Amino acid sequence: MKNIMRPTRRSILRAGAASAAVLAMPAYLRAQSQSVKIGILQPVTGALAQDGEFGRMGAEMAIKEINDSGGLKGLGGAKLEMVFGDARSNPEAGTQEVEKMQADGVAAIVGGFASPICLAATQAAARYDLPYIVDVGVSDPIVQRGLKNTFRFAPGFGIVSGFALDNLVKLNDGAGKPAKTVVLVHEDGLFGSGLAKLMQTELPKRGFEILETIAHPTPARDMSNVALRIRSLNPDLVIPSSYYGEFVLLARTMQQQRIRPKGVYAVLNGAASNYRFVKEFPEAANGIMDCNHWYDPRNPKALDLKKQVEAQGKVFAYNVPLNYSCVKLLADAINRAGSADRAKIIEALNTSTFKDHIMPYGETKFVDGQNRGAAPVNTQVQGNEIKVIFPDTFADAKPQFPVAG
Repeated sequence: MKNIMRPTRRSILRAGAASAAVLAMPAYLRAQSQSVKIGILQPVTGALAQDGEFGRMGAEMAIKEINDSGGLKGLGGAKLEMVFGDARSNPEAGTQEVEKMQADGVAAIVGGFASPICLAATQAAARYDLPYIVDVGVSDPIVQRGLKNTFRFAPGFGIVSGFALDNLVKLNDGAGKPAKTVVLVHEDGLFGSGLAKLMQTELPKRGFEILETIAHPTPARDMSNVALRIRSLNPDLVIPSSYYGEFVLLARTMQQQRIRPKGVYAVLNGAASNYRFVKEFPEAANGIMDCNHWYDPRNPKALDLKKQVEAQGKVFAYNVPLNYSCVKLLADAINRAGSADRAKIIEALNTSTFKDHIMPYGETKFVDGQNRGAAPVNTQVQGNEIKVIFPDTFADAKPQFPVAG
């Protein structure tokens, strides 16, 4: 018969004292052995897989850097633990992944990339008061619904279009006003359609005549008809707002058909600020301008991140520094909150003055969910490089315009 150890009064008191000591231990010390789960949502399969992979890469690099440098200081060194969700390039899948992340107990979510995914995912997260930092998602309705959980770090298409048009006027005036007519080309979803409507309203106010607005689906397998229509209209400018695959297809088709407008001035384009496009199709890419998200080329951390990505044999695109910065923003909010509590993180984001990022934004300030410090950058493909041409404060090249004679 086995001896059964019966608890004595002394052992009970000893155990009770040990438990009390653990409970009395400061929360930041208990957190040292814990981790904080954060959701990273990106479309890494489907039509938007390339951009999703860029976003995941940036988030992973930020998480590793934070953990390697001692973790979350405000929680006694707790590590960040990534819970990744594949939005599969559609809003329904994005919503499903938010539900999974909620069940997994994440403290907040970063990412989404595409506007339709972000619109659906932020709404799903709002049901649980789950903080959500949008990385791209440029459609302004994302932050115009009064959702208290939603914060967009980068500028939306309202802000971007204003900068883009102001700089277009500056560019055109500086060249002697060679451009008068425009054809708009846009993807037919939430992002492209919303941006096209803004352009249709604002371009005529600035003296440009819109000859036609051409919508196309995403994904699209052929752009021959779009290119032929551009040829027949013969505009001075083509202004495209499309995802990567569709714009590369259009640019290559225009090159093959020798369609040479005076300029291609993209706005929030998926390819024009992407080194993969520049390296794989340099002739089609050369001279194309873009007003888009971009890293701060004056920031040593940004340049180091670019070197790290390229050292791995990978392509550097704006999604990488943007998602890197979004994760750093979230970590800063958690540190200041001193907690992984969702309500406290939301409060910390609302009062954020974060500036340890690598985007050309200045200090973070959220007003109704939009970072009012965020601003886009104008770039142009010149040779095999993507150069900043606006703003003048840190431009590293002068614009080449008109591109075609």
